[in-house]
Amino acid sequence: MAAARSSLPPALERFARFALVGGAGFVVDAGLLVLLHHGAGLDPFSARLISIAAAAFTTWRLNRAHTFGASPTDQASEGLRYGLIAGLAAGLNYVLYALALILWPTLPPIAAAVGATLLVMAFTYFGYARFVFRGTSRAMVLPADR
Repeated sequence: MAAARSSLPPALERFARFALVGGAGFVVDAGLLVLLHHGAGLDPFSARLISIAAAAFTTWRLNRAHTFGASPTDQASEGLRYGLIAGLAAGLNYVLYALALILWPTLPPIAAAVGATLLVMAFTYFGYARFVFRGTSRAMVLPADR
């Protein structure tokens, strides 16, 4: 069976794939956060450090396969660049998450994680498209690049 062709513009289709991959990453992040915090009894701060790392690895592999394609460099270089952007994004995400929990102590950790993740989404998309996967057939091309 042939895959259906999208009627979306390529940039919007790519962002939709990015959002779906991010959703899968969020399921990994949130699932581990709940499992580690409520199931294993870790504090919400330590649990989130572990869950973010697992989600970053998951989204790298999925973004490489489904959103941007493999970069023209070797996987180790690509992984390091992805890790750099993911680390910066995770740091920003974690600061926003912790700030929300400190400012609103009764806020469920999962709600803080959702809010922080949504706020950091644009940063990660542009970082991955312009730095990690630049040069791929599906990387983002801006008018200034033409």
